[in-house]
Amino acid sequence: MAVFDDIRSTRRSDFVNTFWRALANQPALLERTWSSIKQVMIEPGALDPLTKELIYVAVSAANNCSYCVHSHTAAARAKGLTEQQYAELIAIVGLASQTNALATALQIPVDPEFEMSQVPPARFPISDSAPRGE
Repeated sequence: MAVFDDIRSTRRSDFVNTFWRALANQPALLERTWSSIKQVMIEPGALDPLTKELIYVAVSAANNCSYCVHSHTAAARAKGLTEQQYAELIAIVGLASQTNALATALQIPVDPEFEMSQVPPARFPISDSAPRGE
């Protein structure tokens, strides 16, 4: 399967994990998902590879995806994640979950200063090529 060959080549490993094998039952989904993973997680960007993995772990924990927490923690460790960094990440995820629940339960309104309309455009530039809703 071409996607599996690309996974092996890109990751420089013969291992193709269960996630990709499960998606193989739907070849279009497999190809689309691998393409997205390569674009976001593997291609160079503003975030370094370890930071990308840490974000993935945090979101996976918030979404209760044990599989993704395990696989992306392993990927983060392969990219240099230390035990101290992992402990701090988990503390942040736990704290965010707690304070998110409190803010939601208490229905705390967002401060006007935090609204995107209050952020100066220079901080978040919008591409001229991006489609705009009129």
